[in-house]
Amino acid sequence: MNPDPFVQFDMWFEEARASEPTLPEAVALATATRDGKPSVRMVLVKQCDQEGFVFFTNLESRKADELAENPRAALLFHWKSLVRQVRIEGRVEAVTDAVSRAYFDSRPRGSRLSAWASPQSEAIPDRAFLEGRVAELDRKYPGEDVPLPDFWGGYRVVPDQFEFWVNRDDRLHDRFLYVRQDDGAWQRALLAP
Repeated sequence: MNPDPFVQFDMWFEEARASEPTLPEAVALATATRDGKPSVRMVLVKQCDQEGFVFFTNLESRKADELAENPRAALLFHWKSLVRQVRIEGRVEAVTDAVSRAYFDSRPRGSRLSAWASPQSEAIPDRAFLEGRVAELDRKYPGEDVPLPDFWGGYRVVPDQFEFWVNRDDRLHDRFLYVRQDDGAWQRALLAP
């Protein structure tokens, strides 16, 4: 295992890209309210580097509300084709408007219109409601210029812990824990399964 967990993640992620049939960037994101009530959902990590793991979302969503109350989260990548997973815990920070805008502008036009059209997690009468809103927005924003909604943006999970898990025979799985120290260095340990 590489002494740098970001380098180790990149190596595994490249293998997942080559072998995972769909969405290797899909990750379970766990958040919790201030009083500890948890929730989890799948999101897509769109950027990962030495600063952390970035995902984008509606800023009026449950996850955004929970992150405002409790800015810590856990991520779980599970790559079934490799029989591996990576668990990450850390603090969460908002990305800059420039980062959100750059990613938003890179999305297909339909996805940009959908960001405007969907009142995320609210009850709606039927699918036709969403389709009608998209058609209305299509007329409002002809061409490629769809502005960034003020209720849409990104978050970065800044890891303070990684755990790399590998399936092994007889349930003697390998678990490699990396914990960030106060000086920024990573301490490694092999954990019992």
